[in-house]
Amino acid sequence: MATKASLALVDQLNAHYRASVEALRTALGRYVATGETPDAAARAAGLFAYPELHLRYDGATRHHPMRAFGRLTAAGHYAISVTQPGMFREYLAEQIDLLVADFGAAVEVSRGRQEIPYPYVLDAGHDVDLTGAAAAELARVFPSHELRHIGDEVADGLWRSVPGEPRPLALFDAQRVDFSIARLRHYTGTPTAHVQNYILFTNYHRYVDEFVRWACTQLTEDGPYRLLSCAGGLELNAGNADPDRAISDSAWRRHQMPAYHLVAPDHSGITLVNIGVGPSNAKTITDHLAVMRPEAWLMIGHCGGLRPSQRIGDYVLAHAYLRDDHVLDDVLPPEIPIPAIAEVQQALSAAAEQVSGEPAEQLKRRLRTGTVVTTDDRNWELRYTRSALRFNQSRAVAIDMESATLAAQGYRFRVPYGTLLCVSDKPIHGEIKLPGQANRFYERAISEHLRIGIAAIDELRRTGERLHSRKLRAFDEPPFR
Repeated sequence: MATKASLALVDQLNAHYRASVEALRTALGRYVATGETPDAAARAAGLFAYPELHLRYDGATRHHPMRAFGRLTAAGHYAISVTQPGMFREYLAEQIDLLVADFGAAVEVSRGRQEIPYPYVLDAGHDVDLTGAAAAELARVFPSHELRHIGDEVADGLWRSVPGEPRPLALFDAQRVDFSIARLRHYTGTPTAHVQNYILFTNYHRYVDEFVRWACTQLTEDGPYRLLSCAGGLELNAGNADPDRAISDSAWRRHQMPAYHLVAPDHSGITLVNIGVGPSNAKTITDHLAVMRPEAWLMIGHCGGLRPSQRIGDYVLAHAYLRDDHVLDDVLPPEIPIPAIAEVQQALSAAAEQVSGEPAEQLKRRLRTGTVVTTDDRNWELRYTRSALRFNQSRAVAIDMESATLAAQGYRFRVPYGTLLCVSDKPIHGEIKLPGQANRFYERAISEHLRIGIAAIDELRRTGERLHSRKLRAFDEPPFR
């Protein structure tokens, strides 16, 4: 539970932010209506600026916490610009409390220097009519986003200290977060504020149908969840929890990676995203979900089994990843190992045993652990000779097109990750997924597989801060998780 002091600081951030947003909207309206340009002196004083959170640490450690985040390793001044503090209220307050309690840090709020790009204040409910204004003209008069100011240098270890400048307090500054918030709305078709702390990814739409059915059973008057937010804008609650209505709603088709959020008041609910097929989608959505600072993300999708002893419907728990996806090679070279996160592996194993009702020894017959290959070539079978060599050398047990990308992104952005796949075909052993077989497979396997993912999230909630393994942190980390 956050302290009153930290919540008051977040409320100060929010007050500064709302004032800047209102000032920018008002100035935009005046410019469109009369041609009046904003006052340069007022802008220089921070009229349109994001608020900033500043922390100062004298180097005298009061306590040595065991957790992997919320740590200060060097005395000095830390700062970060913040957007939409109300959306991140609990997260920000928690991070502040940890650093004040354990390190005696002094924290304060100020008006910042980084201006809010005008597109980010024009939400669906704004009343500024920009019909007659050209984007290039507005960008000349008002702050606009410049790509040279948006990046992942801190997350990727490329940030370098500048004398007299504060160190980064978090992985992402305000402009980077706003950039992703806008993209998330576009890709998922849902309000970004509905994204929950635990995320399930899948690559088949039938998991969505099963999730919606299960989620609707959880929407009770006295339950922990208050809302199911569906791609396309449909929202269900205890009074109208009709899964058939959500499943038949076609609005999700307008969105590339539709999301479904089972919303809890403290963001401890579950988000399911159908990322479709391919590593490019997997990278794209996690580039943006990372700014929401989720507690964990898990892949529960289908794969091709590579071992003759596997059967259709068996599970694969990834202990390692062979990255043939290539989409991250420039920022996270393939030779960088992506470790399994023990707490996630244990949660998935325990959940599989619990949901299946089978003891561990019996479950081993249909749950394999090992290396998962992620490829960017959907027709890898047409290069069988080369593929077979890779599979043999890596001792891989399954192949898909998303899991290693999601794991690498979790590693890159310090989000705990894991993969539990279901074998849907065995191409190199002559078992191809034919239509009739596919339907029987779906009916039998998908419900259990999804329930394992949900049960694993229940386990991860109980894990607490231990979930955030030190394997995810570098030696020179910003303090915020």
